[in-house]
Amino acid sequence: MAESAPGTGRVIIVMPTYNERQNLEIIAGRIREAVPDADLLVVDDSSPDGTGDLADKLAETDRHVQVMHRTEKAGLGRAYVAGFSWALERGYDVIVEMDADGSHRPEDLPRLLAALDGADAVIGSRYVPGGTVVNWPKHREYLSRGANVYNRLMLGIGVRDATGGFRVYRAATLQKIDLNNIESAGYCFQIDMTLRVLQSGLKLTEVPITFVERERGSSKMTNAVIREAFFRVARWGVAARLRGRSAASVRR
Repeated sequence: MAESAPGTGRVIIVMPTYNERQNLEIIAGRIREAVPDADLLVVDDSSPDGTGDLADKLAETDRHVQVMHRTEKAGLGRAYVAGFSWALERGYDVIVEMDADGSHRPEDLPRLLAALDGADAVIGSRYVPGGTVVNWPKHREYLSRGANVYNRLMLGIGVRDATGGFRVYRAATLQKIDLNNIESAGYCFQIDMTLRVLQSGLKLTEVPITFVERERGSSKMTNAVIREAFFRVARWGVAARLRGRSAASVRR
């Protein structure tokens, strides 16, 4: 396979899905246009709407598309860990994570991949200068911005969008993180990964993106997901303060 950007090597996009049949084919097509030499791994958690079956059909006609079928809906974090491990086992050099609902624009992928030059991980950020959100309900935006302020205060980190799920990792970065030890199941996984990258002494950079509210399907955000993030961040922050340090400097 050819490189997707100079110096990046073999690239794969890991995309968890659950009931995203309305979006999958569209977003997969945009990915293939934006980074034609990259591969796409769809990690489907047994979607009852047939998303997994559609992914199989896409894979039949495009050698760049792979599918992982999981037997249950076990959370975003578990899906990403499974996908990351699959990619590392197959020797990919760069691993991307992004949503299947269209909120992460595939057209931004070349910029995120280019930003990996000189960094170990890249976050597509809504909240650095140049980043924006489009058509998002105000209560969701306030919740997201508030969560990131909370993260910075509790964890002592400077990352503006620690909850952002549009990311690029070097394989070497993920190999330095104990993926099997990650317990975060929901969107807290993104905060968890941010901390682990920083705690490993690695360089993380943020690149502005335009985040677009989904047009089809429904959000997977629930009160349980929010509670998990709130209490885990509180626990990490308190534990770090008891050591007299920021959470970003406390090695696990």
